[in-house]
Amino acid sequence: MYGSYRGRSRPRGRTAAGLSGSGARAACTAAALCAALLLSGCSGDDGGADGSPVVGQRPKAKDPYWVNPDGTAARQVAAYEKVGDQEKADLIRKIAEQPAGEWIGPDDPEGEARRVTEAAAKADRYALLVLYNIPHRDCGQFSKGGAADAGAYRAWVDGVAKGIGDRRATVVLEPDALLHLVDGCTPQEHHDERYDLLKGAIERLKKQPATQIYVDAGNAGWQSPETLHEPLWRAGVEKADGFSLNVSNFRTTDVSTEFGRKLSVKVGDKPFVIDTSRNGNGPYEGGDPAETWCNPPGRALGEPPTTETGDERVDAYLWIKRPGESDGDCKGGPKAGAWWPEYALGLARATT
Repeated sequence: MYGSYRGRSRPRGRTAAGLSGSGARAACTAAALCAALLLSGCSGDDGGADGSPVVGQRPKAKDPYWVNPDGTAARQVAAYEKVGDQEKADLIRKIAEQPAGEWIGPDDPEGEARRVTEAAAKADRYALLVLYNIPHRDCGQFSKGGAADAGAYRAWVDGVAKGIGDRRATVVLEPDALLHLVDGCTPQEHHDERYDLLKGAIERLKKQPATQIYVDAGNAGWQSPETLHEPLWRAGVEKADGFSLNVSNFRTTDVSTEFGRKLSVKVGDKPFVIDTSRNGNGPYEGGDPAETWCNPPGRALGEPPTTETGDERVDAYLWIKRPGESDGDCKGGPKAGAWWPEYALGLARATT
């Protein structure tokens, strides 16, 4: 990645078997976020008791990505500390002190991308952005929606690119969009358009001088390298910096790495990044197999984000999914993307 990235500049979901886990990631609206904060006891105050941020940045050499000091988890830490619940504050701090993906919303892509990348640049860190607005998103399930049509999507991507400008950013492009073409979830009449939109998004974003693109390729429990490499080529992976794996899912890092290496050799030895946000205990094996991805119990935080992976094909371990945000209104959870403090506490408690 930038500088130390081996010569490269750095950086929700349903299937028949229920293995995607990426379909339930729609971004909260400001109103929904405020409601979630109120329900969890958070105040509107920023930072700790003295007004200072409750979290800082990680050492840049090991983890160059930006930690949002005003993120939902950081606010939750401040809220628990305000009422004297230090045990819960310390647990949520495990989440708050790590960088996580910023999912760009549909309404103001240029302004949102600018705010995030400017804040990251001010902290001398890199922004991690997730684009999740493809038309016909998530096959009409928990995170259904997306841009109204192809023209609206292209305009939205253009807004994101303008907002990034020349600042350093890593973009994870459209979780599940490619895989829902492969598994047949997305109707055939939308396939050509989607491939064109993914390819066009890569080309547009790569015009920004310090932007890296990882096009999503699902997870190790969903499809196989043999079924994915041709769709990745068709989506324009040759112009991307690599691909992403395990977004919002729970496959272990070892399993994801093995899967990614097999896929890499079929797409020009492209490197990849792995979402380790919630894979500490691996995938959930109990209950309804169609919901192993939706707020499964007993999961744990995975490896902290880092660019020091020890594997030349793995560019980074990233927290692309923001731990503590719901996968959807299943198992007692709030709507997709909403902050759920009880689940966040469970992830933290299960982490060794």
